[in-house]
Amino acid sequence: MIESDDNATYNTLSHWNTFKFKLIIEGIIVGILTGFIVVLYRYLLEKSLYVIDGLYIVLSQKYWLIPFWIVTLAIIGYIVGLLVKKEPMISGSGIPQVEGVLLRKLHMNWLKVIIGKFVGGVLSIGSGLSLGREGPSVQLGAAVGLGVSRVFNRLKLEEKFLITSGASAGLAAAFNAPLAGAMFSLEETHKNFSPLVLLSALSAALSADFVSSGFFGLEPVFDFKNLTTLTLNYYFYIAILGVLVGILGVVFNKTIMKTQDIYSMQKWLPAEFKPIVPLILSVPLGLLLPQVLGGGHTLIMSLVKNNFHIKILVVLLVAKFLFTMVSYGSGAPGGIFLPLLTVGALIGTLYGTILVTIFHFNSIYISNFVILAMAGYFTAVVRAPITGSILITEMTGSFNHLLPLALISIIAYITADLLKSEPIYESLLDRFLMHNTNNKTIKDDKTKAILEIAVYMGSLLDGKCIKEIEWPNNCLLVAVKRGEKEIIPKGNTLICPGDYLIVLTDNCGASKVTESLLSMANSYESKFKTQ
Repeated sequence: MIESDDNATYNTLSHWNTFKFKLIIEGIIVGILTGFIVVLYRYLLEKSLYVIDGLYIVLSQKYWLIPFWIVTLAIIGYIVGLLVKKEPMISGSGIPQVEGVLLRKLHMNWLKVIIGKFVGGVLSIGSGLSLGREGPSVQLGAAVGLGVSRVFNRLKLEEKFLITSGASAGLAAAFNAPLAGAMFSLEETHKNFSPLVLLSALSAALSADFVSSGFFGLEPVFDFKNLTTLTLNYYFYIAILGVLVGILGVVFNKTIMKTQDIYSMQKWLPAEFKPIVPLILSVPLGLLLPQVLGGGHTLIMSLVKNNFHIKILVVLLVAKFLFTMVSYGSGAPGGIFLPLLTVGALIGTLYGTILVTIFHFNSIYISNFVILAMAGYFTAVVRAPITGSILITEMTGSFNHLLPLALISIIAYITADLLKSEPIYESLLDRFLMHNTNNKTIKDDKTKAILEIAVYMGSLLDGKCIKEIEWPNNCLLVAVKRGEKEIIPKGNTLICPGDYLIVLTDNCGASKVTESLLSMANSYESKFKTQ
């Protein structure tokens, strides 16, 4: 039986006032489920890469086995290609697809994504491709959140919070970083600091981290020991490094987009055969430079423990960078999070080694530049400076570097912004939408959606009365949240920075309404031109 439009509106509005207290419980449920899935995912990947390391040692001694391994990789690549062709939503990182779902521009079959992403990721990353586990973990968590929503028949307004909670839990479980997981959901996937998002995302992240820590222990992912705090007289060199990683982060973004263009131009190469290319390329790399295989966790730790010559660092940096491009460009399920952190760590090590060699710096500070370069490079690529600083802090287990981490993140962000570089996940989402036009949200005129739009200082909405705003069609402003107060909107109600606009709309038109309102709530340029 289909509900009437009036009943749908009433149910949506009434649920808005009662579901807030459910978010913590639902976030915990999503976090626990995501935690177990990501733990199994991490375990299989770690075991697979351990086997790969041993396999290449054997292959280096018994060359006659290499053809058999190449055939095996070709079969694995074809299976991965078929999985991606059947369900395009599992390709690549998965984070752009999650953002597309939250923007109501994409539809995701949660069960197919969980199965396809899990299997495809284990086969791809576990075979040695330079891809990370964090992007797939975020998408797995988001799919779990969507699944919980669908199984328990939650309303659309609640579903968005559950998806965001799952994404937060996925990153938390992947890196043992609950604060970064919650912050990533606020800063990157949801793109506003709504208290409701924070409430559900943090609950999910902490729950997932609890499960993950129970299996992998409480040690940070990167156990950097005996780190010496940089004194203030070194901050000039941190600023230079920030500019450097900012520029190189722009190169990363442009190259990864260009690599996907190159793959697309190869009309002779069917989509299901594309993952075979990097897998075959991994064979000579595995024999000559096994350090560049996989996400890069082992390589980062070796940079801290060992002293590498500048020439070796340059070779590792170039090889890791190019192999990451080829691996991700193929569309194989896997993220860029850990590989880009590895590239950043190599840049930091190279920078620190040059300072030691030329300017006679103390070599104990190289580890500091490794950490700082990872945060700065992440910020330049993803454009999420707060997440970058918190993530590296949690991953290294050291809170003594928050000031230099924040400094290099800001400098890298400004550098990338001045060079007109788009955030990588937004660029990848635009590309995915362009090449997957058939994957759209299912229209449903009967279902209502509640949107929560944050108003930023200096935006087009800041300082305007409600009656002065040209609102999108098919939407109704039902409340203005200002701190703990909920204001009933009137024509002369003044909108202030920090307000949250609660808007009711049809589910089928939610994407366009969201895009229009976000444009007004975040846009500054037009306002400045009129002044």
